[in-house]
Amino acid sequence: MRFFIDTADLDQIEEARDLGILDGVTTNPSLMAKSGITGAKNIEEHYKKICQLVDGDVSAEVIATDVKGIISEGEYLASLAPNIVVKVPMIKDGIKAISYFSSKGIKTNCTLVFSAGQAIIAAKAGASYISPFVGRVDDINWDGIALIEEIAEIYAIQMFETEILAASIRNARHIVQSAKAGADIATCPLHTIMGLLKHPLTENGLEKFLADYRKGNPA
Repeated sequence: MRFFIDTADLDQIEEARDLGILDGVTTNPSLMAKSGITGAKNIEEHYKKICQLVDGDVSAEVIATDVKGIISEGEYLASLAPNIVVKVPMIKDGIKAISYFSSKGIKTNCTLVFSAGQAIIAAKAGASYISPFVGRVDDINWDGIALIEEIAEIYAIQMFETEILAASIRNARHIVQSAKAGADIATCPLHTIMGLLKHPLTENGLEKFLADYRKGNPA
């Protein structure tokens, strides 16, 4: 499974890259605003900076919700850098736009996916990625990981090429469960990925090793 970092923060992107675990980036207008990036021109320039830091795909989200607007905005975003992926909402006009982008060789990420039916439609339209929102499905008392499993099974049976990008990942356990369920990618904040490093037995073991070393090698 690959790791995308869900942020617009350049320092966090660099940290994930330096760890050697960064495969791509997802972001959106809310994350841009959180990093203090506002205004269309500033957002465009920030996307370029992100793309210079990352070898993998960078999802850039459209604001338009009508097919003409999505296509116009998406084509412009795709022109900013070769690794830009146009992030399109799971709506009727979004599916029409994904079909158009697919015919033009422009990669897409269909976002706000909450059902297997939506995942099928997005794959049929030619989406490069779909983003099922694990945590938000859990929030309404359904099972987000079960949704990943269902989509993965359908995609395997039907031999769809669309990749499953598990989103709305809330904790390290979600990452592990998504990997087991068949997600191709998990996108999450850096602190969630870093949570995979932590285990109390590792910390206790290291403390003991160092204590034993100091006993045998007093200062």
